[in-house]
Amino acid sequence: QVQLVESGGGLVQAGGSLRLSCVTSGRVDRLFRINTMNWYRQAPGKQRELVATITSGGSTNYADSVKGRFTISRDNAKITCYLQMNSLKPEDTAVYYCNAVDMITHQAYWGQGTQVTVSS
Repeated sequence: QVQLVESGGGLVQAGGSLRLSCVTSGRVDRLFRINTMNWYRQAPGKQRELVATITSGGSTNYADSVKGRFTISRDNAKITCYLQMNSLKPEDTAVYYCNAVDMITHQAYWGQGTQVTVSS
């Protein structure tokens, strides 16, 4: 019904930057029911954690660990979400997942994830 595809991950040195993208596709009526879009990450041996959230109105929220370094944004016309990551640290190493929530059914859609590796 709705598909999410992340891109932009890779290997970067500490202090560097990456920009992740999350492109949506699928049924148009379902796409325009997406309200909140989120970025999660999961490091090896750890639980998946919420990194950043953005609503269709542009309200944002961040995990304390990334505040001031990461910026979430979205293009409502394209229903695309981005995560600009600056001043990256080795502890940011994880698989990053895009998540979108249907405002009517509250169904959550997930992408396949993109690997981010930060070397020290």
